Amino acid sequence: MNISVIGTGYVGLVSGTCFADRGNRVICVDNNPEKLRKLQNSDVPIYEPGLEILFHRNIQQKRLIFTGSLEYAVLNSDIIFLCLPTPQDEDGSADLSYVMGCAKNIGQVLTKNACTDYKIIVNKSTVPVGTAFKVRDILKAEGVENFDVVSNPEFLREGFAVEDFRKPDRIVIGSESRRAIEMIRELYEPFVNQGNPILEMDTASAEVTKYASNSYLAMRITYMNELANFCERVGANVDMVRHGMGTDSRIGKRFLFAGIGYGGSCFPKDVNALIKTACEHGSPMNILEIVDKVNREQKFVLVKKVMEHFNGDVKGRNFAVWGLAFKPNTDDMREAPSIYIIRELQKAGAVVSAYDPAAMEVACRHFDGAIRYGQTKEEVLKGADALLVLTEWAEFRSPEFNGIKDALKNPVIFDGRNIYSPERLAAMGFTYYSIGRPAVGDDIKK
Repeated sequence: MNISVIGTGYVGLVSGTCFADRGNRVICVDNNPEKLRKLQNSDVPIYEPGLEILFHRNIQQKRLIFTGSLEYAVLNSDIIFLCLPTPQDEDGSADLSYVMGCAKNIGQVLTKNACTDYKIIVNKSTVPVGTAFKVRDILKAEGVENFDVVSNPEFLREGFAVEDFRKPDRIVIGSESRRAIEMIRELYEPFVNQGNPILEMDTASAEVTKYASNSYLAMRITYMNELANFCERVGANVDMVRHGMGTDSRIGKRFLFAGIGYGGSCFPKDVNALIKTACEHGSPMNILEIVDKVNREQKFVLVKKVMEHFNGDVKGRNFAVWGLAFKPNTDDMREAPSIYIIRELQKAGAVVSAYDPAAMEVACRHFDGAIRYGQTKEEVLKGADALLVLTEWAEFRSPEFNGIKDALKNPVIFDGRNIYSPERLAAMGFTYYSIGRPAVGDDIKK
């Protein structure tokens, strides 16, 4: 099929590349000159495992091309995917200006060129319920007649986006048009040959499905974080509780890990957008308002532990930080807990030295030179008063603890991701704090 993808962020670039890898001809459009230059020079502008090899292969096969011309892409495509940002507005709602502006531009291209070929406009961006109808109305207002609008939400996890696209749990297609549904179904069938479902529904239900899924997962994470805080108060171990819960088939084992709050480009934004949309329709999502509040507070839990350990005074102290991205296998730092934790320590006069396998270049835009960066995880440890683990990268999971102990000024670890064994670290002479588990060490304040 001839496809265009408007927007080359995580969703757009992964989607376009994976579609091309199944034999489709894909035109990706971006209006950022710097990013477009990189793409046209075969340079992958984002960190996403598994993407680079597919990217180069399909460029070489001339199935994947990049342009700044929306007109060229629209006129040479049957299916047009909108993979545009929908950032959180000041009131918590999703900003649809990019989506609506693009729909208007598509309509103007089609009418200017007197194009009457059938087009399918696919909303792959995460958008509030009713957006598909708004896009339809804009196109009609521009005089476009032979088209349909489809809602096809993405369910890609950053760090696993290529794997998720190529082997999806499900494909959701929302449309009132049988013709459009059949064409999108045909496009996706090569990705579900192992039997995972293609779910057909109306556009409103498809739009709600994406928000409902992300908000539920955010709620599950937040419940475990709040439960972890309770476990600390009563002397319980949240890991043991997690195992006890997860073996219940009604609950399952995933998304039960306590930590320092969720971040990223999806969960925070989608939770707030659903809260706002629900209020606008007179059906408040009270539970999600609590989820958002608790998650914001959870990002400071580790800071409280640090301040308590150092008797409320960290001025002039140096802290080593392992992990800046909001999760492993990505360089994305949007709403990352590390941002809030580091800034809070800096406000209190602390100095931070940080290492992340992928996100240090991105971090420079957030901290503007206010922290030091190491080329290795060992480098940032030298002379630090304590180590803070903020992202659970694989290379942090089995470090050389004796080396850590020798490098630190004090053998103290604050683990925001619960990746180490308290018993093992206590036996090695560390003071160790984690989330929802008893702190260990000789100098723990009882």
